Amino acid sequence: MQKIWIYTILSVSIVSLISLIGIFFISLNEERLKFILLFMVSFSVGGLFGDAFIHLVPEAFKNSGNGLLVSIFIILGILVFFALEKFFAWRHCHLPTSEKHPHPIALMNLFGDGLHNLIDGMVIGASYLVSPSIGFTTTLAVIFHEIPQEIGDYSILIYGGFSKKRALLMNFLSALTAIVGAIISLLIGPKIESYSAFLIPLTAGGFIYLAGSDLIPELHKETKLKRSIWQFVGIVSGVGIMVLLLFFDL
Repeated sequence: MQKIWIYTILSVSIVSLISLIGIFFISLNEERLKFILLFMVSFSVGGLFGDAFIHLVPEAFKNSGNGLLVSIFIILGILVFFALEKFFAWRHCHLPTSEKHPHPIALMNLFGDGLHNLIDGMVIGASYLVSPSIGFTTTLAVIFHEIPQEIGDYSILIYGGFSKKRALLMNFLSALTAIVGAIISLLIGPKIESYSAFLIPLTAGGFIYLAGSDLIPELHKETKLKRSIWQFVGIVSGVGIMVLLLFFDL
């Protein structure tokens, strides 16, 4: 159990530190930043789909004697993430701010991001309770999604009137809720029967929703053939990473 705590806290700490990445990209011109972010989003789509269908869903069915229940939890995960986005303004933009692409109020974004990171932490903690390999692949999928998201979040705070230093600090503090979420899972997970068995298919549904509903529509905004090909390459690469991880005994 001690190793699980170490792996989990280390993983969510890395995820939290990604919130600082925005400062390295915000100085790029809009066109170059958009290209980089769209490729990252494409890679994220592949990573989320790959982790959901290659790791989480098979693990959920393997550990459950009730396939119908697993399927219901996957659908429930889709509905939960839909509700979070719909009712808590939990929508994270992956494109830079411009007059043609306005963003919501910065404080609302911080609230949504904090909630998002809390759930990410709970998901990572529950995944490590299943096995180190599931925990690692889930962490990787979260990281794939976090990189473009945190760049977008940082630009939202700048757009909302924050100084660069304050935007960086607030984004980092918001990201620290992932550690809180992980600790919650590690404390209550072993005490609640089937905690991970419930949360793993729920997570799979959430990842499917994020990739299919939140990210792919962003990619469809780009219609140039060359960039569309790069998007396809990014998605395949993300899935490929998740396939390769099957051959490593973590």
